[in-house]
Amino acid sequence: MTPAEDPQNPPAVEPRPLPLLVRWLLLVFAALCLVLAAIGVVAPGMPTTVFVLMAAWAAARSSPRLHRWLLNHRLFGPLLRNWENGRTVSRRAKWSATAAMAFCAVVILFTAHKPWLAGVAIGSMAVVLAWLWRRPEPRG
Repeated sequence: MTPAEDPQNPPAVEPRPLPLLVRWLLLVFAALCLVLAAIGVVAPGMPTTVFVLMAAWAAARSSPRLHRWLLNHRLFGPLLRNWENGRTVSRRAKWSATAAMAFCAVVILFTAHKPWLAGVAIGSMAVVLAWLWRRPEPRG
């Protein structure tokens, strides 16, 4: 039996390329996510990592050039490579996210007009941090 006929190891199937309109929409989505990530770098409470991950996902499906640029980016590259290689998050990224969210929680506590709104925001950040700290860390 040849490898092509082996039912336990079927040949790899190349995915069909996406239609041009879908690729353009994904590229626009990736660009929008990058803009939101850039805002998140300076705006308290606005996530950066999530938008970078979404931008990389959309770029991988729409623009190999943009995806390569993101993977080789000085700041975003290590985060994306860790995520693509086992869904890992570095301890430094975890501590950075924790510090940023703690700062945001303090700001929210002192500026929220309604206590329930502050509770929802801080509770959401706590859930995200719990998920984040459960992610494995990259080896070595």
